[in-house]
Formats: sequence, structure tokens, C-alpha cells
Amino acid sequence: MSIKTIAEMYHVDGSLLSRQYKNHISDYQQWDQKDHAWKYVLYRHNLGSHLSIDETSLSQGELYTVVTNKDGKGRKGSLVAIIKGIRAEDVIFYLQKLPRNKRLKVQEITVDLSPTMMQIAKRAFPNAVIVSDRFHVQRLMNEAVNDLRISHRWEAMEMENNEIEMSKDAKRKFIPHVFENGDTRKQLLARSRYIILKHKSKWTDSQTRRAKILFEQYPDIEYAYQLSLELTDIYNQKINKGVALTKLARWYDKVEKLGLKFFKTVIETMKNNYDTIVNFFVNRSTNASAESFNAKIKAFRSQFRGVRDIPFFIYRLTKLCA
Repeated sequence: MSIKTIAEMYHVDGSLLSRQYKNHISDYQQWDQKDHAWKYVLYRHNLGSHLSIDETSLSQGELYTVVTNKDGKGRKGSLVAIIKGIRAEDVIFYLQKLPRNKRLKVQEITVDLSPTMMQIAKRAFPNAVIVSDRFHVQRLMNEAVNDLRISHRWEAMEMENNEIEMSKDAKRKFIPHVFENGDTRKQLLARSRYIILKHKSKWTDSQTRRAKILFEQYPDIEYAYQLSLELTDIYNQKINKGVALTKLARWYDKVEKLGLKFFKTVIETMKNNYDTIVNFFVNRSTNASAESFNAKIKAFRSQFRGVRDIPFFIYRLTKLCA
């Protein structure tokens, strides 16, 4: 609950209560990290064996790097560090202020597919196994499938525009072809977005009918979608790292054989991050705790309708999570 909400409940001036809390009621003025909070805050006692690292925006798109302890589960003891910016050298510099003996005890750290975050993890926590988050890998594949859908939609729009022009030249009314579910070709591709971004087991009846038509018209989308499901199935299997490496290599070959430009990034990412991707199958760790913590920051930020005083905002955040 925000200070202004409390003020409204007791019919007092919200701005006045906020100033009183900041300057007198809370211990913000005596906070030992107040002077450098706009740049970084560190909580060495929250360092644990399993960490997550991610980036988030606190105000007006200004990015901060956030390190969290998985054992905290988003509550007290979760926050290890908040550091302004995502430049590797800057973040590493401040993380190295944490005790070296504690940093060396970190066993595992989950990151997204950002090379910067991986560099930070390697340098700041040299003994930790780095795990690429499975959901970022899956999202990359889903985005490639969606890009393929979008390319076909542009083609359908161009085709329809040409047909409209031809109808005008022939002085007849343009009547678009309609599929059995009532969609035109353009509508079919536009309305299929949510179908290809979720597992077929979660489709409604109407989505199942639309998918059948879509895949009949565009077999390449069906094949790409099936490959995205195969990747999900691999991640869901309780297999060891060696077996996972073999299965992912076979899956990678299938994606490469598609020969489509939309999957080039997927292919290159798999090449560059094989080691950290298969590390998932050791402990099946994800970056979900970091994503959850970021969601908590965004929800907390929304109470302020924007953040003007970043050090004070971070102070209040640390009271909840540090």
C-alpha cells in the first residue's frame, strides 16, 4: 500500500505525509547506502549459492542491473544488488565490492541470452555455473515462427491489394475469398498470432479450426510450429545434460534445414550458447525468480505513478526485499 493511499484513508495530505515519512518517520536519512543509492546498492549478507541476474527499468527507461538470491523467493533476503546501467565493466566494478570469498561460493547463476549478462556473471562469480534461461531460448524460437507468419501476412495484404486493383480495372466489385471459418486470408494470418505462440493443447475449438486451415495453406508455418513444440518437449523431459545435448543438436539440424532467414538468429544463438543452454538440465534452474522480482518492482513502481526520487524508491524497495 502506498503512502498516498494511506493518507487518503485517514484524510490527510498525501504529499505532506510522504515528506514526513521520508524525512522523519523512516530511517531513510540514516540509511548507510543513501549517498550512493542512485548508482548502486549492495547487500552482501544476501549472497547465496544460487543467484539470478537480469535488467529492469526504474524510471523513464533508465536500466538497472539486478542480482537476486533464489532462496529469498522474492521476499526478504532476495535482493543482492541493484546497479545503475547494464555496461559490463561498470556492473562488474560494483559487484566486486562484495566479499570475494562469498562471490567464489556462488555455485550457479541464471541469466537471459544477453552476452553482457553472461560476461558479468563470469567475471563477478568466477566459480558459478552459468545457465541460459530456457524461457528466453523458447521465446526466441516462438518469435521466429511469428516472424514467418508476419511475412506471409504481408504477402497476403499485397495479394489482396492487387486483386482490388484488378477488380477496379475490370469495373467489378471485389469479393475476397473466405475460408470455412469465416476468415479471409489476411484475417486468417492476423488472427493466428496467439495460436502459434501457445501449445496446441491449450487451443480452443475455434482456434483448432483456424490452425487446421492455416497449416493447410502454409505448411512451412506448421513445420516451424512443430519444431517449437519439439523444443518445449525437450525442455520438459527429465533427461541429463549429455542426452539433452544430443537431442538439442538433432533439433538444431532440423531448424537449420528450414533454410529460412527468420531462424538465422535461433541458429546462431544455439551455436554461441550451447554450453550454458544445456546447463539447464543439471538442476533445471530458470530465471523465473528474476522475472518475478522485476514484476514486483514494476508493480511497486506503478504505485508511485513514476519514480522521481530513485534513491528513496530503492530504499523502500530494499525494506521489502533486502
